[in-house]
Amino acid sequence: MKNALDFVNKWLGELTELLKTLIVFGLITGILFDDYFGVIAGIGRVVGQFGDGGIAGLLALIIIALWYQKK
Repeated sequence: MKNALDFVNKWLGELTELLKTLIVFGLITGILFDDYFGVIAGIGRVVGQFGDGGIAGLLALIIIALWYQKK
């Protein structure tokens, strides 16, 4: 059972790294070529949702940032 969980955690970690790389690529492409894929607009919508949440959105953002720093 532990081996299966280790395998899944490793696989999810690699998938997360791939997605982060794709987001950075999308940002650079959006800056250079007028946001063809809509990545910058999508990030703007997510940040706007945190802003619309008021204190709850701020707390959620802080929790996500702290959780990300632990890894």
